[in-house]
Amino acid sequence: MCGIVGAVAERHVQEILLEGLRRLEYRGYDSAGMSVLSDDARLNRQRAVGKVAALEEKLADTALKGTLGIAHTRWATHGRPSEQNAHPHQSGDSLAVVHNGIIENHEALKGELEAQGYVFTSETDTEVVAHLLSREFTLSQDLLQAVQRSVALLEGAYALAVVHRAEPDAIIGARKGSPLVVGVGIGEAFLASDPLALLQVTDRFIYMMEGDVVRLARGGEIELFETSGERVERPVSIFEHGDGVTSKGGYRHFMLKEIHEQSQVIAATLEGRLGDHQVLVNSFGADAASLFEGVRQVHIIACGTSYHAGMVARYWIEKLAGVPTQVEVASEYRYREVVVPEGTLFVTLSQSGETADTLAALRFANQRNYLGSLAICNVPGSSLVRESDLTLMTQAGPEIGVASTKAFTTQLVALLLLALALGRVRGANGEHAPLVQGLRELPGVINQVLALDGEIEQLSMAFAEKHHALFLGRGAHFPIALEGALKLKEISYIHAEAYPAGELKHGPLALVDSEMPVIAVAPNDELLEKLKSNLQEVRARGGELFVFADESIRMETNEHLHVLRVPAVSEALAPIVYTIPLQLLAYHVAVLKGTDVDQPRNLAKSVTVE
Repeated sequence: MCGIVGAVAERHVQEILLEGLRRLEYRGYDSAGMSVLSDDARLNRQRAVGKVAALEEKLADTALKGTLGIAHTRWATHGRPSEQNAHPHQSGDSLAVVHNGIIENHEALKGELEAQGYVFTSETDTEVVAHLLSREFTLSQDLLQAVQRSVALLEGAYALAVVHRAEPDAIIGARKGSPLVVGVGIGEAFLASDPLALLQVTDRFIYMMEGDVVRLARGGEIELFETSGERVERPVSIFEHGDGVTSKGGYRHFMLKEIHEQSQVIAATLEGRLGDHQVLVNSFGADAASLFEGVRQVHIIACGTSYHAGMVARYWIEKLAGVPTQVEVASEYRYREVVVPEGTLFVTLSQSGETADTLAALRFANQRNYLGSLAICNVPGSSLVRESDLTLMTQAGPEIGVASTKAFTTQLVALLLLALALGRVRGANGEHAPLVQGLRELPGVINQVLALDGEIEQLSMAFAEKHHALFLGRGAHFPIALEGALKLKEISYIHAEAYPAGELKHGPLALVDSEMPVIAVAPNDELLEKLKSNLQEVRARGGELFVFADESIRMETNEHLHVLRVPAVSEALAPIVYTIPLQLLAYHVAVLKGTDVDQPRNLAKSVTVE
């Protein structure tokens, strides 16, 4: 997604900014640009559609010389990819701004500014910010004050970096809902949306808090201000993990590293998408609110692990938004006569955005009478993203291990955001406030679950000589049981199946004996007592139970019942949380089995053939 780099230094900053943009290319983007203040305080800008290399070619012909500047890589939300819509955006020839996020009230602000004589030349919401800043600077003649006054008028999510030719020694940054970090140099200061962009110049960072505004000045001066306008000090952190995604970073396998990255990538997926008490609907696209208002039914299409995410989403969307939801395997969907009810939203899920069956299903659907299409994907610029009406990008980052872990949980988070967004446009906003707060706290809960790694490794020893396993879950946790079984079979080659726990007595109970471990997911929800009854059926047949249970549940461990306590969490968030221990169980069993954890036999990371 979009990336920001800024620098105020004692040397020319063009190459610093370019290298920062290169380091942000992994996020995905469709254009790039840069503004630099020259020594005689002229604001010079260069923009290009496509890769950073295209911008670099332009700069080779016309270098931007100066010691202060800002740069950006853009992923289009408001307006098509074009040089006109690329950042930085300017107001006249005096002020330039780069922006990550979505300004929800940009249309109202645009009308107000046009009435005051400001002329717009792009289709973006960011140009509203540029003219708003210019207006406030005209009134205050102080760039810091102009930014502070402007952000008070913005609704939505943003990270901003602003320069003005009248203050050639300063960059002002601000954040709300989108990340922004300050790089601390020696007599220099930097700004970026991701510390990775600045590792070539510093390893010391100040992580800006929600609502912070920062002033970076010549000589490395850094001033931070809270929302109230009061000066504040933030700690300087040393960045110690610069190995990058192609390194295992001290972990034995990529899969284990990616399991442990989940709190971080879930936080990244939530960034810029939550307001104070609600989901920002426009994070799904500029036209999302109007499209969602017409949704009367949802069809979700996916393959493999993504299909399991879709199955969980059905419970969320029907409960939180009151919208009937259907989930189908992509490879089956287009080989039947599909009936499309009026007002149906078509949702595709894919990590790569190039999954052949899912992409074919989208193209099939585009010929039917769907209200619109939404892609939830981890790769900007992929075919699925390009061919869908709306997109929501997950922020899992590159996933090297073939068995999906962090890509799955970020899809779950994205789907929960979808359920909340649909509910918001249908008037359920107030009811969702506690869940929005729970999402903010989710990364911390994930870290608590990851701390159970040692206990799960001990449990895994019971599976070393087993050849079969049975997973059980109820409600939204049946798909989580399916995902647990898939992970175990993918990387350990143990035959594993999953069933709704209530279906045991309708056949699978015949398989239960002392050699068939049974793994159950037991959150403290309305189906708990029924699940306990199902588990008694297993115990009565001599089965060995492994139960991942809410820490508040009274369930004592004994010789044939092994209980692992999972942190208490709300019913809606539980499917995300309970996924983690099942991933860790599969990983440790595979290590015991001696299989190739990261590249299991017969499987590919991205399935681009039917």
